[in-house]
Amino acid sequence: MSAATAISATSGSLKLDPVRALQHALYRAAKAEPGRRFHALGDKVHRRDVLRRAWAMVRRNNGAPGIDATTLTQVEEYGIDRLLDELAAELKEGRWRPLPARRVFIPKPGTTAEQRPLSIPSVRDRIVQAALKIVLEPVFEADMLPCSFGFRPRRGAHDALQVLIDEAWRGRRWVVETDIANCFEAIPHEKLMQAVEERVCDRSVLKLLRAMLRAGVMEDGQVRRPVTGTPQGGVVSPLMANVYLHRLDRAWDARRHGVLVRYADDAVVMCTTREQAEAAPGQLKVLLDDLGLKAKAAKTRIVHLQVGGEGVDFLGFHHRWVTSRPRGGRRPIAFLARWPSDRAVQHARDRIRELTERRRMLRPVKVIVEDVNAFLRGWGAYFRFGNSAHHFDQISSYARMRIGGFIAKKHRRSRKFGWSVVAYAASDSLGLVALHGTVVAPRPFRDWRGRPNAGGERRR
Repeated sequence: MSAATAISATSGSLKLDPVRALQHALYRAAKAEPGRRFHALGDKVHRRDVLRRAWAMVRRNNGAPGIDATTLTQVEEYGIDRLLDELAAELKEGRWRPLPARRVFIPKPGTTAEQRPLSIPSVRDRIVQAALKIVLEPVFEADMLPCSFGFRPRRGAHDALQVLIDEAWRGRRWVVETDIANCFEAIPHEKLMQAVEERVCDRSVLKLLRAMLRAGVMEDGQVRRPVTGTPQGGVVSPLMANVYLHRLDRAWDARRHGVLVRYADDAVVMCTTREQAEAAPGQLKVLLDDLGLKAKAAKTRIVHLQVGGEGVDFLGFHHRWVTSRPRGGRRPIAFLARWPSDRAVQHARDRIRELTERRRMLRPVKVIVEDVNAFLRGWGAYFRFGNSAHHFDQISSYARMRIGGFIAKKHRRSRKFGWSVVAYAASDSLGLVALHGTVVAPRPFRDWRGRPNAGGERRR
């Protein structure tokens, strides 16, 4: 496809999609004028097509109801157009008020001891938050720096992981790993609004954001309205966290303190020397203190990537400097390998065990296999971009063993019988997903999609 054809195709898609055209226009305006403050955004939030897109986003996520107990199905029965008309009128007239979010606690992946607070707004409030995100995201996205990867359009965890491969290959093998403590719960509202106001001066939009932040959460029948936090679970919360942590990104000096790689509240710093690595945590502390945040001391450490040395856990992967096996007379090559971390493997085993528990004995084996397959596909799709073949074999074997045990219990037969059904009676192991053969080994300066990176790109 020629450049002219590509531009023509892009222009045509924007004309057909007015919401995308709006976002494109906002992004270009923000990019062209870094100091511009936008004062006419409120009318775009309650646009009918924006609210319709917001509803599609909320419906696709298929979330739980808020404190009003209204489900997505009930909203559809009430009438989508009717609800969106009501929200548009409330927003236009300044009458919209959010309900407190419903607070629940979910276990963190790979552990049963730690729990993560999750705040679930009502469906109506999630639609408004999604509409606000549609309008605000392109404005702030124009300012975001390459070191930030979490919850951004066209960026993801594997893009962040690729930076570790590239920078280690460049010689930055002193790694500082850290985690911002209770980031989503600790962001001060006033400082967050100051960060937003650097780009937005529309009073109606600022009023909406303040109302969302002050809505509070309901826990054990009591409503709490803290002065900090953009609670996890809200549609607009990840964007607000990125807007606030952008202050950390732009203050970070990669030349002096190493290359920062941040995915939401998880971060690593790739350094060239021990001295640089030892100075980086102090600089992070100074910058986080200024933001009213703190790094988790227990999760902050310095690792030197070297053959036979320690490794680093980041975004579910364990990274370690290893040497390749000599082949055909070629000398071994040292490189940064990655595979699923112990916590990620344990999470996979726990989930497979949960799906094949005795309490599900009344369900058909076909349903159990489909549920296990759904998990394996998602888990495998993420971890296949690594040196994960050995771990994939382990998880595949564990899944077959659990399905075999489930069949044995269901038919009150021996484990040997269940295993034989999975291994021999069915030519395709009852349709169980096979993870082996799907691994893609990472390469320096070639991203996980197979596209070459700009080897000389300077990262902040």
